[in-house]
Amino acid sequence: MSVVATERYGSLESWKYQLKDGVMEREREGGNGGTTGKTIIGVFKSVFLPQGFPESVSGDYLQYQFWDTLQAFSSSLSGTLATQASLRGVGVGNQEATVAAATITWLLRDGTGMLGRILFAWLKGNKLDSEAKKWRLVADVLNDIAMFMEILAPNFPTCFTLIVCSAGIFKSIVGVAGGATRAALTLHQARRDNMADISAKDGSQETLVNLAGLLVSLILIPLVTDNPLLTFVLFFLFTILHLFANYKAVRSVVMETLNEARLAIVLHQYLRDGRVLAPLEANHKEPVFLEFRRTVPIKLGVRLGELVYTSEDLNLAMKNNHGPFLIGVKRGSVCVCLGPDASVCDEIRAVCQAVCLCAVLHPVSPLEGALKQLSMSHSNNHWELVHESHKLMDQIFQPFLKALEVAGWQTSRTLLDWNEWRVEWKKKSS
Repeated sequence: MSVVATERYGSLESWKYQLKDGVMEREREGGNGGTTGKTIIGVFKSVFLPQGFPESVSGDYLQYQFWDTLQAFSSSLSGTLATQASLRGVGVGNQEATVAAATITWLLRDGTGMLGRILFAWLKGNKLDSEAKKWRLVADVLNDIAMFMEILAPNFPTCFTLIVCSAGIFKSIVGVAGGATRAALTLHQARRDNMADISAKDGSQETLVNLAGLLVSLILIPLVTDNPLLTFVLFFLFTILHLFANYKAVRSVVMETLNEARLAIVLHQYLRDGRVLAPLEANHKEPVFLEFRRTVPIKLGVRLGELVYTSEDLNLAMKNNHGPFLIGVKRGSVCVCLGPDASVCDEIRAVCQAVCLCAVLHPVSPLEGALKQLSMSHSNNHWELVHESHKLMDQIFQPFLKALEVAGWQTSRTLLDWNEWRVEWKKKSS
């Protein structure tokens, strides 16, 4: 028999068609170990995993979803304990409590939460793409704090409304940050423009987890009723599991797009030994907690007035500068004005230069290589440092950019946090 055609379903199974007495017969090819859609495992995959898995998603999908599922399960159990405490606090089971008082408390909690949601989206919405990992973790920490406040609230009846309203604000921030960062991570996971499918299957996974949490909660509720000590002990255990799973989840994400933190890590390594870190290495070194230590801020896409005050400043900003951006140090910050015709590569170059200036102005470790040479030009005049940094970028940026592409980084788009100001300035006549 001769094989006349073959077919496969993703990477799950493959078949061949053989001609026998003029009739085509279909036979599974050996050694594939695939499962059909009719088996239990096959049905489970089709229901809960995106079509085309694993080719249609990023390589970190399965590991992230495992930890995300575990954190959702523990959060569901913690939420049950918090809900029971809130209901007890508003008077469920208390004959002296009134429906009106409970309703007003609930409305105040929801109202403050809505205001908090709007305010947070206004203040931090633009950071949720570039720092998705950090804010994903922050959202879950705030969620645990909010649930702890709700469990604690019934023990302080005079401050109950204030406590649950504060918890409502935290939960509103969780809703915005958690939902927005989840969308950013879904965009990263989608490899066939299949964001909707991935999001839908993520919803199915979460629903299944919540259902499992509901079943376990039915066992927990009788145990914790009128037992505050057990409630706090279980909440403490679930919270530890929740935070650990969240940390592992964000640590498992390997993004190939450059934000400021990943670009700084890769650039410092390149300036140290000429090696460009692969996305996996750089992501493992990326900080996932909000940092409060003193650093030199980088302000991208600022107004011209934030960078130059006089015509002399403008001339100094243009000296040795051949790119469509202006960069300088003002009021303890590295400021970058971007031209309207700047490309993505120009944006990467500007941020690389800003990172070098920050490293020299506020070194967190001994400077080596090119950064050490750059620091030698640093005197009380910051413009001299900027001029030397232009020369450094002229030497290293093109080889660095090519090395980024070879290492697997995306250079056609970035997650750099640029503001919307674009500046056109009159070039000096040569």
